[in-house]
Amino acid sequence: MYPDPNSSSQKMYNRALASLPGGNTRTTVFMKPYPIYAARGEGCRVWDLDGNEFIDCINNFTSQIHGHAHPVLIKAATAQLALGSAFGMPTESEVDLAELLAARLPSVDQVRFCNSGTEAVMMALKAARAHTGRPKIAKCEGAYHGSYDYAEVSLDPTPEAWGRNAPVSVAYAKGTPDNVLADVLTIPFNDTEAAVSLIREHGPELACVLVDPMPNRAGLAPADQAYLEALRKVTREVGALLIFDEVITFRLGYRGAQGLFNIDPDLTTLAKIIGGGFPVGAVCGHKEFMAVFDPRSGKPALPHGGTFSANPVTMRAGIAAMELLDEAAFARLDAMGEAVRSGIDAAFRRHNVPGRTVGLGSLLKIHLVDRPVRDYRSAYPTEAEAGRQVVFNQALLNRGVLAAGNGLMALSTPMTDADIHAIIDAVSGAISEVSASL
Repeated sequence: MYPDPNSSSQKMYNRALASLPGGNTRTTVFMKPYPIYAARGEGCRVWDLDGNEFIDCINNFTSQIHGHAHPVLIKAATAQLALGSAFGMPTESEVDLAELLAARLPSVDQVRFCNSGTEAVMMALKAARAHTGRPKIAKCEGAYHGSYDYAEVSLDPTPEAWGRNAPVSVAYAKGTPDNVLADVLTIPFNDTEAAVSLIREHGPELACVLVDPMPNRAGLAPADQAYLEALRKVTREVGALLIFDEVITFRLGYRGAQGLFNIDPDLTTLAKIIGGGFPVGAVCGHKEFMAVFDPRSGKPALPHGGTFSANPVTMRAGIAAMELLDEAAFARLDAMGEAVRSGIDAAFRRHNVPGRTVGLGSLLKIHLVDRPVRDYRSAYPTEAEAGRQVVFNQALLNRGVLAAGNGLMALSTPMTDADIHAIIDAVSGAISEVSASL
């Protein structure tokens, strides 16, 4: 049972405290009183240092869409390792993956690879500035777009900082310069009228509008069709680029979220599933906007390097992972996601506990709230709701299912019908513990 002061994970955490700040390298994997350390993974399961087995519904925060140690991906990566892991030269592998991505996304002519979603968003924002010559960006309140200081503005504002009318730009990290806040326009998610009004007001200064079609940190509620259509229209009106952050939502379908909503952004950022389990990122878009990276006429408008960008191990594993994700694979993932969301919602009703799920496809988020969730503010938990989430998280963990601390779940292709039933049963049991605590 978690927590166990005598566990190997507790001992490893005690050791880690000496060499890592707070004992960790990723804030996202930190948990009190100690994190559970993974020893190995296979398929949709992971085992910790004590040999405890879990169904993995975190999947490295949505990146492992094929679970762990998939034999096809192992074969692709090891075959390339035997030929070399990285070169100070381009390789055919980056051309192959770029062609695959461009074939899937109608909005994409060209691709620029990097090493993370954070870097992809950073380069997309810089590309928009380089193309338009404008300084400001617009982004949605509560939406996470990585660790670039401009992209993380207003990531987690507290209610007292929300502002009475329009959202205000609030620093996420201490030490954020004031000029960063001045160059970021924060807009509300899923409030079409307010967002359009703000974009028009600041239009002459805006380089781009950055939007995640289903932002995890803002609740994982899908964008309204009308909202995205309005952003597409108003960005063209004011001459700003529309950037879709599909680092997570590209796993929603064969053509990502933009395919589901039938909207072509100017630039798209990708990462996670396109790397086949290895670090990856990509900026993609129409050649008119991607031209800022082109060095053929001398120094490009936006120079960009990266020692491990487009390394062939990632490229080959990414190609293999994407080829496995055909239309049939997405249809099956959609069915699994719908089954889990429906089963969990039924469990909330059965146990008479306030709660609901949101999401699409293979992604879902569990909210222990008694109200519709449409944006960051409606997803923001009260103190009592946050307390129930803590009880739920630990109860789920002790039933052998890993989910993110904020209730996020990401399903994977190795999951069977039996695994789906086991996940629903575990969540139902965790909800029953919440019910007992009310």
